[in-house]
Amino acid sequence: MKPIPGLINAAEITSAQRDWHAACDICFKHATQRSKEIQRVARVHRDPFEPIMCILEAESPLAEYRKITDEIIKRMPDEDRYPRAAAEAVRSFLMLRLGLHLGLRQKNLRQLLVCPRGHFPTSERRLEDMKRGEIRWSDRDRGWEVLIPSNAFKNANSSFFGSKPFRLVLPHLQDLYKYLNAYIERHRGVLLAGAEDPGTLFVKTVKTTSKDAAYNQTTFYEAWRLAIQRYGIYNPYTGRGAIKGLLPHGPHNVRDVLATHILKQTGSYEQASYAIQDTPEMVANHYGRFLPQDKAALAARILNQVWETAA
Repeated sequence: MKPIPGLINAAEITSAQRDWHAACDICFKHATQRSKEIQRVARVHRDPFEPIMCILEAESPLAEYRKITDEIIKRMPDEDRYPRAAAEAVRSFLMLRLGLHLGLRQKNLRQLLVCPRGHFPTSERRLEDMKRGEIRWSDRDRGWEVLIPSNAFKNANSSFFGSKPFRLVLPHLQDLYKYLNAYIERHRGVLLAGAEDPGTLFVKTVKTTSKDAAYNQTTFYEAWRLAIQRYGIYNPYTGRGAIKGLLPHGPHNVRDVLATHILKQTGSYEQASYAIQDTPEMVANHYGRFLPQDKAALAARILNQVWETAA
């Protein structure tokens, strides 16, 4: 160790060499005090909510984001004339719809396996070994269900799971089953174009320049972002696009939409945490900024019922 003018002198070096543990204690105490001072003035430079702020500030964020899926259906290409374009549009539609229904992180949605109707589904033990979920037809519930073992999640040890798998039967609403069946039976094969099937629900468009049909973290983010650019962002020159003020973003922002929507409607951190498979504490820390202005409205909605009844 050598003295550095303005930073450390010879006497301080000698003192540290004489009692290193005491020097560490002094340094730790100094750093702790300085960190508290920094916390008081620190500001977040990049706001992760900025791309979808116009949605989060809406009275019903979920209804606002759903406009993007409506735009995809409105501009759906003719499957007979443009099979690949139609397949890509249906894939974009299902990415957004399943993201809104499931609230999964990008990894879990990207790695979701598919078991076509009539085939034998993968066992829960096998899914645990692969740390992946699967979408399969449930004869008992007469619907498409998503089953994901708890160890496939980033927060597998969270109290939300309690070592039990995530299971949800998708609702048969707004033609979801119609497009899901069409995608699995026809469109997915068009996208694969004879390439090796990775077994996942979502596959890339296989071209001569790329024979790998499996998405990775980067390509899945790009596919979602492209769908938002194509169908979500309003273009004043063409009149296309669902939402004014929306910016390009990735799949993780869907979790923000779901949590914020439930907070605005119920005021409950616990119910919001159910939608994104997390804990109320995390929701309170991450999304609490969207609730204060709505708390008074939530309370007034309940109190006003008394006056409405009296009237």
